[in-house]
Amino acid sequence: MNSKLLVAALGKRECDMVLKNCSIIDVFSCNTFRGDIGIYNGVIAGFDEVKGKKEIDVKGGIVAPGFFDGHIHIESSMISPAEFARSVVPNGTTSIVTDPHEIANVLGLEGLRYMLDSTEDLPLNVFFMLPSCVPSTDLETSGSRLNAEDLKLFLERREVLGLGEVMNYHMLLKGSKNLIEELESFKNKRIDGHAPNLSGKELDAYCALGIESDHECVSYDEAEEKLRKGLRIMIREGSVAKNMKSLLPLVKNSSIDRFIFVTDDISALDLKKGHINTVLSKAVNLGMRPEVAVRMATLNVCEYFRIEKLGAIAPGYRADLVVINDTNNFEPKIVIKDGRIVAADGRLLIPIRQKKIDMRATINVKHMTRKRLDIKIDNRSRITRINVISLLDGEIENEWIIERPKIKDNSVVSDTERDILKICVIERHRATGRIGKGFVRGFSLKSGAIASSVAHDSHNIIVVGAEDKDMQIAVNAIISSGGGFAVVDKGKVLSSLNLPIAGLMSDRSIDEVTTDIQNINDDVMSLGCKIEGAVMALSFLTVPVIPQLRLTDMGLIDVSKQKKIPLFCE
Repeated sequence: MNSKLLVAALGKRECDMVLKNCSIIDVFSCNTFRGDIGIYNGVIAGFDEVKGKKEIDVKGGIVAPGFFDGHIHIESSMISPAEFARSVVPNGTTSIVTDPHEIANVLGLEGLRYMLDSTEDLPLNVFFMLPSCVPSTDLETSGSRLNAEDLKLFLERREVLGLGEVMNYHMLLKGSKNLIEELESFKNKRIDGHAPNLSGKELDAYCALGIESDHECVSYDEAEEKLRKGLRIMIREGSVAKNMKSLLPLVKNSSIDRFIFVTDDISALDLKKGHINTVLSKAVNLGMRPEVAVRMATLNVCEYFRIEKLGAIAPGYRADLVVINDTNNFEPKIVIKDGRIVAADGRLLIPIRQKKIDMRATINVKHMTRKRLDIKIDNRSRITRINVISLLDGEIENEWIIERPKIKDNSVVSDTERDILKICVIERHRATGRIGKGFVRGFSLKSGAIASSVAHDSHNIIVVGAEDKDMQIAVNAIISSGGGFAVVDKGKVLSSLNLPIAGLMSDRSIDEVTTDIQNINDDVMSLGCKIEGAVMALSFLTVPVIPQLRLTDMGLIDVSKQKKIPLFCE
């Protein structure tokens, strides 16, 4: 192949394809130049005096490297890996790095194998960071536990780039034997971080152990310290967490190579609008030069993860290319993967086959009774205050507030007038019957309930509601469906979405899934909710490593102290 490529690059052999009259984005110098692009056997042969068996005049169209999402969880899209590829490739995404810790927390090694097997033979480069924290902490019940020895089974696979986000930094800094062993096993590969609000000497220690990136920065100051201490900053723009506007001013000419665009968690509904192309559009509309933005979604990702000959338009690089007309919206006209046109004008041009892989059921919960959701108090108790989770708009971090409870018939109940709603997390993996109970402000439901089996990172069933009866019905809808979402009001299921793949993903098309999600969102809004994508916001309330107050099946968790706390306080 090399000798034939040599002859093609010298112009003595026809290329397979030539894109003519291109405006080419050079991500090495962050400039643009005019030329033709010769492609031979899936590789870029050169720019000068190239001729091809097939020649396409793009008439001055802008050609960029295929877009690359540097950190994403496919499971959060709620569609299968094949359907995910079918959705993002027409938007110009030709590569992703995924961390399958969602499905690993449910199905362990079986879940990892499913993701590795089902991403083969797609017109999308799918690279993996193996999940480091399964479970994320010992303050929740997951469906599986993985240790350093388990991860070593996949260490030599070509598509495995390193160790995924090390989120349990509390235990790592205490010298967790398993986490130290994992870091040691992956010392020759990349190790991603996940350290919201970590600073000072604790951040020094975290970085010293070999962690090299962070995608949890929400403020300029936080990102600046982490940048100064050697971390690559992944600027996140997902469905819930949107940090670009705060972090973009930190990107300077001298440090361009230290930043990467990622989506982290993005729903199918948002994928219908676009993927990395919409992230790039937003960056440009916020004032970033298009060439710099493209570099952060191509070459920077490849250089960080040590992926060779990908992420740039240059001789010898893989011909993963996107042709666009306008850098204000980055709408792809043509998408080329390994020298082959795979999409045009928003349409996929090649078939993608979804592999059928049998997976076991993952909802192991008996029928829910209303009584089990009750929060009873003793007549003699002097209950004056409760700890309450308070949502922050546009962030997955939350606030911890203390409020007086509403008591009815010796039970603490939802208070819709003050927007303090009951929330419960039901253990779904091991049939323990364990239920964590608390209260949350921010959903503004006036009636009804929302339930989901998507609840990061252990994915137990979570339900929030104004009435216990509707909460009970919503939970039972999840149990009977084998996982998914349900919205209930006045005893009736208004809308639902079944997620038969580990209670996390659908086996249907993105069009069908997004129709169901839109119905769910509409019904949630009709109940008084003011949060767009409330179901996604709900799913993050169980993450015991993101500040400040969380709820797991074990109860309320003080994240900073990594310990369980009571619902009631003085």
